[in-house]
Amino acid sequence: MNDIHNVAVYCASSTKIKPVYYEVARQLGRGLALRGVTQVNGAGNMGLMQAASDAALEVGGRVIGVIPEFMIEQNWHHTGLTQLITTPDMESRKQRINGISDAAVILPGGCGTMDEFFEILTLKQLGVYLKPIVVLNVDGYYDFLLQHLERSIEENFMRREHALNWCVATTAEEAIELVFTTPLIEESVRRFAKI
Repeated sequence: MNDIHNVAVYCASSTKIKPVYYEVARQLGRGLALRGVTQVNGAGNMGLMQAASDAALEVGGRVIGVIPEFMIEQNWHHTGLTQLITTPDMESRKQRINGISDAAVILPGGCGTMDEFFEILTLKQLGVYLKPIVVLNVDGYYDFLLQHLERSIEENFMRREHALNWCVATTAEEAIELVFTTPLIEESVRRFAKI
């Protein structure tokens, strides 16, 4: 079992999405909190970010939000989190979240979530981020993305070994279990970074 204290949750802030995505976000937030895990996210006050945060807080969990200053100026931040960390920009926000997390769960999201996923996945491929990355493929949302990653391997843009850098769950419970049980990788993975 991995020693997990903080889990990064990357997800959408959109409010015009299917109820099933909200439900899984709430299940994930609640489930992490009940396991004594602190959720780390982008501190948004809308969409799946708010749903996951509120569900954790409702059962006594901790949520650390990391958000750029310009988003606070727009009042896009959740004001009820356990801790709010401000950063000067989006890049330092991602660095801070990745730096304090022991694993990452990727819920459905748009361009921002995709950016966060691909950055952390690239860091893992390079042997910089060595922790579990779990794609929570709710209602088949990430089917095409996962197919694209497989094609990248088939077309030799990545090695077959790189497929071990992420795992896939379809339920919040499964995602939480994978956070605790997915083997950590070692820096020696860097020798596979190029193909």
